[in-house]
Amino acid sequence: MGELRKRGNVWWIRYYRAGRRHEESSRSTKKGAAVRLLQLREGDIAKGLPVSAQIGQLRFDEAAADVVTDYRVNGRKSTGDVEARIRLHLSPFFGARRMSSITTADVRTYTAARQEAGAANATINRELAVVKRAFRLSTQGRKLLHMPHIPMLRENNTRQGFFEVDEFKSVRDALPESLRGIVTIAYYTGWRVPSEILPLTWAQVDRDSRTVRLEVGTTKNSDGRTLPYDLLPELVDVIEAAWQEHERLATAGTLCPYVFHRHGKPIEGFRKAWKSACKAAECPGKLLHDFRRTAVRNLVRANVPEKTAMAITGHKTRSVFDRYDIVDEADLRAALGLLSGTTGTKKGQSTQSGRVAEFAPLAKSSANTG
Repeated sequence: MGELRKRGNVWWIRYYRAGRRHEESSRSTKKGAAVRLLQLREGDIAKGLPVSAQIGQLRFDEAAADVVTDYRVNGRKSTGDVEARIRLHLSPFFGARRMSSITTADVRTYTAARQEAGAANATINRELAVVKRAFRLSTQGRKLLHMPHIPMLRENNTRQGFFEVDEFKSVRDALPESLRGIVTIAYYTGWRVPSEILPLTWAQVDRDSRTVRLEVGTTKNSDGRTLPYDLLPELVDVIEAAWQEHERLATAGTLCPYVFHRHGKPIEGFRKAWKSACKAAECPGKLLHDFRRTAVRNLVRANVPEKTAMAITGHKTRSVFDRYDIVDEADLRAALGLLSGTTGTKKGQSTQSGRVAEFAPLAKSSANTG
């Protein structure tokens, strides 16, 4: 049978394996921590598992490295982002500290320091998620006995930006021709530009049935999606114009697998071109992610069933979907207008400014503008 002993303020455990006595510090002033460690040791002995006195010795940098490895082996696209968070913020604060010594109070101190540095609550939460994952992997790997509570912050900084039809057309037309098709797909579908539209290849496009596929494992939630685009002339024009460019390059000897590209090379991003286009269109501050919110709003206004709308935009949970279903001034005016028996719209404003039904005039634009 094992024993518990107290040396100073710290509890120690004593247990036996193969007739040999082992003593180990729980590194805690709480008896409960020592009891759990003793139970763990006796359980390992009963199972014939190797018993190590190194539990609790794990340092934060080692645990953080395990998180990065976990992200890599699971093919997570945010691996680079996690590495940056660890390198720039977490390691400088927690560094070589033992995981067993990090408390809830330490986590709150880190949070306060990041807030003082001007970090948004959402940013801090992403960093705390890494800390939480490090503790969870450590306890699962039997490198740590327990993990502290990691308090998360309330996020109140959700953006409310979206595009009206005229704003979308103005920004699109101000972009270089190679980028216009990208934002057109984003506007209608709400697909993520960096991870879902830019990497599109012709292997994912069936021009005969006019469908585009996002394969399983290539999206943020890992679910695949299929987009039948034949009823949206704007998207038909986009795909056909991209195919003509593909054929032109092939004739010139360049085989490019990507639907959207710059002279046959994949497009990694276009931040400068986007910023310039928004400025030229007098829409400063707009984000590519605003297209995602816009697509949700437009689908809801067009009375598309919620389940179908979520299948199009790729929202897996209702809570996230609701977060993007924005109610703007036009919605409020229309609602209040019902009370007075009027349309609730300003002079010259359509009652369906965000509905898909109003997008028909866009279908007349040429492929060069889409």
